[in-house]
Amino acid sequence: MRGIGAALEARLPDILADIEELVTTESPTADPAAVAKCAEVVAALGARLTGSAPERLTAGGRPHLRWRFGSGDRVLLLGHFDTVWPVGSLATHPYAVTGGRLTGPGCFDMKSGLVQLFHALSVLDDLDGVTVLATSDEETGSATSRELIEAAARRTGAVLVLEASAEGALKTARKGVSTYDLRITGRAAHAGLEPHLGVNASVELAHQVLAIAALADPGAGTSVTPTVLTSGTTRNTVPASAEVLVDVRAWTTAEQARVDAAFRGLPPVLAGATLSLSGGPARAPLQHESSAALFVRARKLYDALGYGDLQGVSVGGGSDGNLTAGAGAPTLDGLGAVGGGAHADDEHVVVAELPRRAALVTALVHELAGERK
Repeated sequence: MRGIGAALEARLPDILADIEELVTTESPTADPAAVAKCAEVVAALGARLTGSAPERLTAGGRPHLRWRFGSGDRVLLLGHFDTVWPVGSLATHPYAVTGGRLTGPGCFDMKSGLVQLFHALSVLDDLDGVTVLATSDEETGSATSRELIEAAARRTGAVLVLEASAEGALKTARKGVSTYDLRITGRAAHAGLEPHLGVNASVELAHQVLAIAALADPGAGTSVTPTVLTSGTTRNTVPASAEVLVDVRAWTTAEQARVDAAFRGLPPVLAGATLSLSGGPARAPLQHESSAALFVRARKLYDALGYGDLQGVSVGGGSDGNLTAGAGAPTLDGLGAVGGGAHADDEHVVVAELPRRAALVTALVHELAGERK
């Protein structure tokens, strides 16, 4: 078992070189040309390290990559190559390795994880039963890749998600995510001459924001957060329309359903105002039951590799692991980079942990892919 770790430790310079190439190929989700260019880099990386070229899957005009080895139905490895960083971020956040830390836009979330994934597979002699899916729209909700992910999850026996760890801990539970867009229609009028003839959408918006925020249940871990608000056109016009975007996070599907029902029952407060709601539950929770058996196995393998005790943690952020768990597949998340600062100026990866986490993935894939042969 420890030979796997030694083999990947020896590959650390190659791992770093591959991360540099991927990080310096900027790929914000909303930039089609940049994402397409990054897809080619990922395709070449995977082909070189596994010996097989991927299927190039286009959905909604976006590129996604899939490798299927043999039946491909024993273990699914999942990751994404889009980031939140706009093109040009390398000028202010350049790729660098200093003091044992690797930095650069998207290095932690989650380009290092993709590199770890392919290096983990490269030291295995037999990849039969393995599927790899690398997608390009996770950061904006996986709208075009969702069907691909859920279909792959329904075929597989287990899912390993190469998203970044939480301070080194694997992510054994994630909150479910719901998103809402509440639009308010009022009636415009001159704010000085005839304000009484208007229906003020901004005032209705204020009532709705307070009602929405009150749907949260901190005791149950349910957050309901109004985020983006828009209203009005000019200073001297009673606003005829307004809008609020809302982010909801919950540990259980029951809580998601409670909040959803409450949203659909929101009444207007002002006479003449009307409400229009869109959205709903977007990602089911990744619950402990989905990850428990895989986490026990991961802890044993991590210890057998000589790396000590492995921790698990529950987190509020969502990932494509929510989709695979929602599709019924056992799912273990957070197997990617150790570091911190996702989406932030201090995004970084701990270099020494790169081969260790890759070795854990190798050991997991070896066990999971070999079980039903």
